[in-house]
Amino acid sequence: MKLLVTSVFFVILTFCKTDPGKDKAAAGETSLADFPPKYIVSNDSIKVDVYDFAGFERFLYIKDNKTYVINFWATWCRPCVAELPYFERLQKEYNDKGVEVILVSLDMPGMLEKKLLPFLREKKLRSKVVVLNDPKQNDWIPKVNTEWSGAIPATLIYNKENRAFYESSMTYEELENNLNTLNDNR
Repeated sequence: MKLLVTSVFFVILTFCKTDPGKDKAAAGETSLADFPPKYIVSNDSIKVDVYDFAGFERFLYIKDNKTYVINFWATWCRPCVAELPYFERLQKEYNDKGVEVILVSLDMPGMLEKKLLPFLREKKLRSKVVVLNDPKQNDWIPKVNTEWSGAIPATLIYNKENRAFYESSMTYEELENNLNTLNDNR
């Protein structure tokens, strides 16, 4: 009888156990560290997390007190590379004001070790860089924004109350203005 009661108690505990990640997300306590990548590409001191869209999508809906600036770019995209210093400057100047910049590389898997990692080392980027490696662009592009054609550079700026999407390159002043406009609408 004791064995039966113990077994029933164990089964109830097992099935009633909640996912702490879901609890954190519901409470708005998630952090970027809570999003494990599909795999990691590294070279000496540089490492980059690689996600498929299912793993990456959580980056688009973090509900905390920060404002997220998510820039989609690639090393082969000249306008993208030209505006990267603006995102770096924004990260530096607004980090203590609750702004998090995430640079989402759309470089192809064969370019990560030979092109992306050396590029990151040369440019000394300080913002968080992740790779989105999912060949089903037609499925995930409209999930980022229904108006997005898929062209890059593209930037999503959001917080728990507001979202804005820009499918164009920006100057630092435009980027900062877009950030402040979104935050002023809280």
